[in-house]
Amino acid sequence: MTVTKSAAAIVVAAMLAPAGELGGWKAAKVRPLSPQQDRHSIHSYFNTSPESPDGRWVVYYTSSTPDGHKGEVRILQRATGEERVLARDVTTEDAHRSACQQWISNGRRVVFHDYRDGHWVVVAVDIETRAQRVLAHDRMVSWGQPRGGVVPIYGPHYDPKAFRDLELLDVESGDRRTVLTAIEVRNAYPDLVASQYGDRQFSIYFPVLSPNRQRVFFKLAAPDGGDFRSDKASTRQLLFVYDLAAKRFLFGHKNWGHPAWHPNSREILNVGPVVIDSEAGTIEAVPGLPRFPGSHPSFSPSGQLFATDMKVSAEGRWGVAIGAANGREHAVIHTFDNSKGATSWRVSHPHPVFSPDGRRVYFNVNATQWTQLYVAERAD
Repeated sequence: MTVTKSAAAIVVAAMLAPAGELGGWKAAKVRPLSPQQDRHSIHSYFNTSPESPDGRWVVYYTSSTPDGHKGEVRILQRATGEERVLARDVTTEDAHRSACQQWISNGRRVVFHDYRDGHWVVVAVDIETRAQRVLAHDRMVSWGQPRGGVVPIYGPHYDPKAFRDLELLDVESGDRRTVLTAIEVRNAYPDLVASQYGDRQFSIYFPVLSPNRQRVFFKLAAPDGGDFRSDKASTRQLLFVYDLAAKRFLFGHKNWGHPAWHPNSREILNVGPVVIDSEAGTIEAVPGLPRFPGSHPSFSPSGQLFATDMKVSAEGRWGVAIGAANGREHAVIHTFDNSKGATSWRVSHPHPVFSPDGRRVYFNVNATQWTQLYVAERAD
């Protein structure tokens, strides 16, 4: 969808209309998280909140290089503004997901990946002692659950070598186990896989654990031979859901979109906005809402609301909206120039996500040369 400047103004005006049950979000207070504006500050993705489970800290990636490819993983104490550096000289794949930094172990640790001496490593760091442990080599980390103790890991999508399967890594013990193989995916969905990859070798890519840690959705990746910092690195397609507890596939779909789990660990929110029932694989549109072009939607902790970003003009203006999960009610809480920011080959999108208590939404803004992490807090 191409939005002209005049059409964008109409869209935004309509979205700013009274939003019924959205309460204090209609008058949300929006500000940069940190007063330090001469660097990038980036939260990783809309599948995980940068705020710790107890609400004390926010984890993010900072960089002073124009492209944002090298920097630090830090945490900021919400009450005081105190910052702690957890890891220095961290090398990322891009500014889009930065180091995939995320909370784990109920907020006692942060886990991230780093490119060191030509190899990816998965690292856990204790936030009190700041002691680091390298837990896996030649692996990248995807999205776990902050109150749990395991994260899904996988071989690099552009060159997985022998690591084509899905593993779960225990950040306490360092143990890891294979829970699903690429061969099992092909055997379960031969026609669907062949429609995108033919006979090519592929790996399981970008797994996301459900809130109860009993299910996982993922897509597949096949190397294309390009540099990992380019869109020629790999082909990444399809959407699968697997029940880890029952050891069975639930469904496979052709389109990935931008999926995010519901707190009930059964439903999945995706671009549309639509809700997928992971038991049946059925898709139902959320009624009475616009399509939010460019969106990355995610549920609130209660599951009653969702946050999403969206393009509102062809000139690079974006917005963040809050909507009712049952449809018809929504309000834009902030619009901004998003045309600048880190010069990485893959730009940082807003990727809005709620705090654990549902009162704040965090998102990235590219209004200046520095990508900045913002926070919106409801007014009531």
